[in-house]
Amino acid sequence: MKSQKTKTGSAGRIGDAIRSDCHVKITIASVGGISIDLKSKVESLYGNSIRAQIKTILRHYDIKNATVSVEDQGAVPFVIAARMEAAIKRADPQMNSSFPTGDKDKIKNSSRDRLRRTRLYIPGNEPHFFLNAGLHEPDCIILDLEDSVAPAEKDAARILVRNALTNVNFGASERMVRINPLPAGLEDLRHVIQHNVQTILIPKCESALQVEEVDAEINNILKQHKIQRSVFLIPIIETALGVVRAYEIASASKWNCGLAIGLEDYTADIGVERTKSGMESLFARSAVINAAKAVGIQALDSVFSDVNDEEGLRQSVLEAKAIGFEGKGCIHPRQIKIIHESFSPTQKEIEYAQRVVEAFQDAQHSGSGVVALGSKMIDAPVVKRAQRVLSLSKNSSTK
Repeated sequence: MKSQKTKTGSAGRIGDAIRSDCHVKITIASVGGISIDLKSKVESLYGNSIRAQIKTILRHYDIKNATVSVEDQGAVPFVIAARMEAAIKRADPQMNSSFPTGDKDKIKNSSRDRLRRTRLYIPGNEPHFFLNAGLHEPDCIILDLEDSVAPAEKDAARILVRNALTNVNFGASERMVRINPLPAGLEDLRHVIQHNVQTILIPKCESALQVEEVDAEINNILKQHKIQRSVFLIPIIETALGVVRAYEIASASKWNCGLAIGLEDYTADIGVERTKSGMESLFARSAVINAAKAVGIQALDSVFSDVNDEEGLRQSVLEAKAIGFEGKGCIHPRQIKIIHESFSPTQKEIEYAQRVVEAFQDAQHSGSGVVALGSKMIDAPVVKRAQRVLSLSKNSSTK
């Protein structure tokens, strides 16, 4: 008698400290029918629904004989679906179709010049961070597939992030995904581009060619799925070579909306420790700011890594604002309010900007070619900056 051939795969996170997640183990066999062993903290309320969902997913993959073990710590349906799909594909890599979940057509396009004062990083393989992220009202939410995801979990994180993009209400926050460095990042794009992502972050960017590769792959995916909408790009400069090539990177695509700097990797690359004063990265930050401004896109600062130092964060934001940055990364929701407040124009800045714009409008109405505020002559760049302050003040007040 021949032994039964089986294929086994598992996915998800396990342990008493895990929340809003589950661990799935599946053994696909050639005989024996379907057996489901479910241990769930919400068994009394949702046990039957979870079993029904598992059976639906098995039918989608035409699996008729399998043993499925699930340890559930309160996972919502899209998380269960993601963990099931990952486990099935790990058991049998030939199962290459996706299990559809959520609504991929409900999110509007973003805009190039929208507020991006805060970008909240969310680890792509930890779903308990997804569900309430929008309640903190960051300008942008980054579902991260790069540094926060262990190499062995990249495949599972792609599926989970894809499902989150079509199921989670992130409110008014812009939906971003940080892909992995190329070439792995191209596979990330194939999972997320057609599923409500608005902006892609390109990490460790060192050349225009990398931006062009990402741009071309996004265009191919959108055409393949007949999607008529924009996906913006933000290259992240994180190495000495990237700093040297900042302008060519910033100008590499018409879809670039910002240029960001990542100081943890940059300081490691040049062989120094990152300090609160930031003197070791002043040249790099200035290069990124100048490249972004030269192209007309946003300059975005790195994260402030000490979550407990609120005053240090405030000073870091004020310094970033003073040298030309328009936004900053966040690693914890408690940083959002401080960053928003610090990037917003002060009342003194608003009042001065109003006087400048009024003087400019008076000069236009009178036909004068000279704009003056008291005894001081006002030239075009000052007027433009004042208009920007008032626009930022208006946009900030609506958040």
